[in-house]
Amino acid sequence: MVVNFAGNQAEADTAVKEITEAGGRAVAVRADVADEVAVAAMFDRAEAEFGGVDVLVHAAGVMLLSPLVEQDLDVLDRMHRTNIRGTFVVDQQAARRLRPGGAIVNFSSSVTRIGRPGYTAYAASKGAVEAITLTLARELRGRDVTVNAVAPGPTATALFLDGKSEELIDRIANEPPLERLGTPDDIAEVVAFLAGPGRWVNGQVVYANGGAA
Repeated sequence: MVVNFAGNQAEADTAVKEITEAGGRAVAVRADVADEVAVAAMFDRAEAEFGGVDVLVHAAGVMLLSPLVEQDLDVLDRMHRTNIRGTFVVDQQAARRLRPGGAIVNFSSSVTRIGRPGYTAYAASKGAVEAITLTLARELRGRDVTVNAVAPGPTATALFLDGKSEELIDRIANEPPLERLGTPDDIAEVVAFLAGPGRWVNGQVVYANGGAA
């Protein structure tokens, strides 16, 4: 397994260590997902280390929140560079290189359905991810490669929790019928299904949000 990271070497090394201790094999590779040269080099490394590429899970994303009327356009461009261009660049390499029986799993977000105020730019970028996903699935006809997206709801990760008050977090956690935030394991189970046994699921967006939307 190749663990991609942009800047946090320590987190990537921790992931590699956990995979290794569980009996797997992994390497950490730095690459900006929006940089086509760096991403191509990352795929080269994967092919050199493991003989080929079978599954891509593209979870890199930036979420910076603001109402539309107050949105800094430089921030908008930063989000779109990672969330849209990054998805396009990574999926492009995956579409060229994945072996038959492979799977591409992108990450959208349930805010494309919920319409939560302050998420306009982020939701727009994730809507683009869904469009890329659905169209690419059809473009790969005959390749035996599935392309799907997971759209998590509020999940207890640093990306979600950063900058939010306890009151706001509690209010959002109570929105789903299951009355809690999602966990990374909740989302990982969906990804594992799409990357493994879920071969008849293709060109879909799977909303993993506890029923919030």
